[in-house]
Amino acid sequence: MQRISSDWKSAIKGYETYLALERGLSANSTVAYLRDITKFRNYCVEHESVKDPGLFQMEHIERYLGFLFDEGIARNSQSRMLSGIRSFCKYLRVENIMLGNPVELVEAPKPQRKLPDVLTVDEISAIISAVDLSRREGVRNKAMLEVLYSCGLRVTELCELQLSKVDFIDRVVQIVGKGNKERIVPIGSAALGAIDDYLAHYRADIIALKGHEDTLFLGRQGRGLSRQMAFTMLRRVAIHAKVRKNISPHTFRHSFATHLLEAGADLRAVQEMLGHAQIATTEIYTHLDRRFLRDQIDSFHPRSANKTQKMAPQ
Repeated sequence: MQRISSDWKSAIKGYETYLALERGLSANSTVAYLRDITKFRNYCVEHESVKDPGLFQMEHIERYLGFLFDEGIARNSQSRMLSGIRSFCKYLRVENIMLGNPVELVEAPKPQRKLPDVLTVDEISAIISAVDLSRREGVRNKAMLEVLYSCGLRVTELCELQLSKVDFIDRVVQIVGKGNKERIVPIGSAALGAIDDYLAHYRADIIALKGHEDTLFLGRQGRGLSRQMAFTMLRRVAIHAKVRKNISPHTFRHSFATHLLEAGADLRAVQEMLGHAQIATTEIYTHLDRRFLRDQIDSFHPRSANKTQKMAPQ
């Protein structure tokens, strides 16, 4: 079989179509893959003089990983970039631009298992209570935070949530997650009540623009909110609540999962609600749960190290 010559620009353009149509990735995921492959292309062209994407070899990839290490790129990011190169190679082979598989024997950097930041139940309550309801958009912001915590949504899932997908009778919401995969997530009474208030006292007065008629959370101009707007809103409210942790919408998602597991929820049920494809992704929260239990022992058990130090004679 004869290889088809190509150039980086054409190959990356074709790869973008492949990610969107063949793999069904979301726009955000596609952008992330293309950003990583563009960085790899720049390295290959500038440092290895590889002009045809079908001709890079295993040693080029290994030197690229070394280049990333020298730049101070974290191991988790290196692993993600290598995963992107693996996906790109698969596309190149499908299109007969590449004949071999140079990434097959490349060993991925061992990922750093970093436990995510988690808010306490009291901190969650303090943040939601700090929403300024005297402002017109306050009822919307409160509803967004209630839904975020009640359902453990990703920020994109929150911003793209459709009104027609909220079932007030069965108390569930239908979510379209990564890879356009749908899942059903229960929603609590506090979140439903907040949505009711928002619909009556804010959204009823907003004229939705074309294409946004079914979007649940709207801005003043009748458009859906961006991810950045959700980030900014949450951080402002957290500052007002005097919660000093590094907070993002994903912190609410982490807290949702951790609080469920601390209360005894089934791991696979939490996996389903979070929309994780692999149980291993959800298992990180069991480590958080163990840390919580250890903190409880250290703080309250009469024979713990902390208690023993306090009881020691002066």
